[in-house]
Amino acid sequence: MDRMPNSFVITGAHVVPVTSAEFDGAVVVEDGRITAFGPDLTPPAGLPVVDAAGAWLVPGFVESHGHVGIHEEANGPAGNDTNELTGPNMAGVRAIDAVDIDDEGFRDALSGGVTSIVVKPGSGNPIGGQTVAIKTWGGRTIDEQLISDAVSVKSALGENPKRVYGDKGQTPSTRLGVAKVIRDAFVDAQNYRAARDAAARKDEPFARDLTKETLVRVLDGELAWDQHTHRHDDIATAIRLSEEFGYRLVVNHGTEGHKIADVLAAKDIPVIYGPLFTSRSKVELRDRGIPHLAALAAAGVRVAITTDAPVVPINMLVDQAIAAVKEGLPHQTALEALTVNPATFLGFGDRVGQLAVGHDADLVLWTGDPLDATSRATRVWIEGNQVYTWADGVGTTVPRW
Repeated sequence: MDRMPNSFVITGAHVVPVTSAEFDGAVVVEDGRITAFGPDLTPPAGLPVVDAAGAWLVPGFVESHGHVGIHEEANGPAGNDTNELTGPNMAGVRAIDAVDIDDEGFRDALSGGVTSIVVKPGSGNPIGGQTVAIKTWGGRTIDEQLISDAVSVKSALGENPKRVYGDKGQTPSTRLGVAKVIRDAFVDAQNYRAARDAAARKDEPFARDLTKETLVRVLDGELAWDQHTHRHDDIATAIRLSEEFGYRLVVNHGTEGHKIADVLAAKDIPVIYGPLFTSRSKVELRDRGIPHLAALAAAGVRVAITTDAPVVPINMLVDQAIAAVKEGLPHQTALEALTVNPATFLGFGDRVGQLAVGHDADLVLWTGDPLDATSRATRVWIEGNQVYTWADGVGTTVPRW
C-alpha cells in the first residue's frame, strides 16, 4: 500500500513518553498517529526512517493559557482582539473567531517545542468568552488546526475586571460586583435551561440566547471554567462559586495558590500556574514566586505551566519549567506540567500530551533533556508532518501556503 508522507519511523531515539518509562528505541508513525513504540521494535517494512542518533524524543508541549493569535505581536491595537469590553458578560464570544494563525507567536512556539495551545480571551471581563484548543502549525485556516472548540469559558476575578468597569463608572467596580456578575449570569443560565427544556417537552418554539447557552454548557459539564485568579481570597471565591453552581473549575495563574494548596489538593482543583517570568506589576502579584509552583505540586495539586503568551514569549514555556525545577519542582512533574496535565485538565488528553498508541504524532526531537537549559528543539512534527527544523544556528518553519 502507498504510505502517506506523514508515515515514518524514528529510530535511535531516547524516547520520553511522559506517562511511562523512558527507553532507547523507536516510534512508528502512520497517517499522522503513533501506532507503536518500544525499545526492541521491528517497524513495518517500507516506512521512511528518521535516525535520531541518540537525541531525545518528547511529546509536543501544551501551552494551556495563551493569547497567541488574538493578541498579535508587533501589530499594536490593530492586532489586539483579546477583550470584548462592551459588556461584563461575554460568554457568547469565541476566541476562534479572532485568531490570526500567521501571528509570529506561532513560529516562536515551534522553536520551543510547543505544538498545542489553548487560546483564551483576556481578563478584562468577569466572563470573557469561549476558548479554543489548536495546533500551533499546519493549516491554511484555524479550522484545519483545530483540536477542540469545546474546551472552556474564560472568567476573571480580582483587579482587572473591577478596574476596567470601575473606570467606566459601572458594575462591577469591586470584587463584590465581579462575583455578583458571575452569579447573576449563572442564575440566568439556570432559568434559561429550565425554560428551554420545558419548551422542548411541549414542542413549543424557544428563542435562543448564545450567551446563556454557553453558560448552560458550563453547568452541564461540557465546558470547563477557566478562572483567572491570583490572590488567595480570589481563589477562595472561585471555589465558592464553582461549588454553588456545580461547574468544573480550573484555576489560571494561581499566584497565591500555595497559601491554600491543601484546599486545592483536597478538592482536586487543578492549577495552570504562571507566568513565572514577570515583574510584580500590581498588588495581586506581590507574592509572585517561582518556588510556589513546587509548593503546590508538593501538596498534591495537579499543575500545568503557562507563559500567558505574549506576556512571556511562548518559546520560553520550557525555560519556565527549568526555573521551576531549579526551585524544587520534581523533573517528572515538570514534564507532566508541560504535556499530559494541561491536555487532561482541558479535555483533549486523548489526542496530545503523551506518546501513546493512537495519539497524534506531535513529536519534538531535542539535542538532550529538554529540561536542560542547553538543549534545543531541532525537529518538530505535528500530526506526523514535519513543520520545523533547526540546523547550523537557523530555525526553519515550513510555509503555510
